[in-house]
Amino acid sequence: MKLYTVPLAPNPMRVTLYLAEREALGCEFDIERITVNTLKGRHRQPEHLARNSWGTLPVLELKSGQFITESLTIIDYLEDAVAGPCLRPDHIEDKAKARNIERVIEMRIALDMAQYVHCQKSPLGLPADLPRAQELAQRIQLGFDYVEALLSDGRQFVEGPDPGVSDCTLAAFLQFMRFTETDLIGEREALRQWDQAYREREAVKSLFMI
Repeated sequence: MKLYTVPLAPNPMRVTLYLAEREALGCEFDIERITVNTLKGRHRQPEHLARNSWGTLPVLELKSGQFITESLTIIDYLEDAVAGPCLRPDHIEDKAKARNIERVIEMRIALDMAQYVHCQKSPLGLPADLPRAQELAQRIQLGFDYVEALLSDGRQFVEGPDPGVSDCTLAAFLQFMRFTETDLIGEREALRQWDQAYREREAVKSLFMI
């Protein structure tokens, strides 16, 4: 398989963190990782558009020649396709709870955070829109409150005692936030402690450049 990706961008980072977490559990991935330079517009060239007509990243090319173009779908595929310990829980109710947490983080933090970064300080050079950035920053606060409440019971990771997909998603988008040199976490002590502790873990610390 081949994984087309790019550093810093949050959705590719989510998959990169997922791979690192499972590798730390002893899983082996036969995946060639190929960087597509978005700053030079490589994601808009015909070669990449043939993989993904939206021009986005990451993209997973399967051995069959088919492409998977959404980060969470890539993760779901790898959960099923690669043997070894997984990040999704086995029990049906626990799996549903974990997916629900990840979905809330996606809808209430990640989507707005992606727009916030581009309105505040776009790595792609898009024009700043500070009023819109302020509006998005305010909307994200409710999502952060949700995560703070989860972490307030002393759990080590967002979903519980073990790292999950939710950690990968949240960490990837907080990493993207740091590109703007702003901090939207505020006085949420549990979330701030989780953020620092997660990035310092041996399995993933080399992936955080900011």
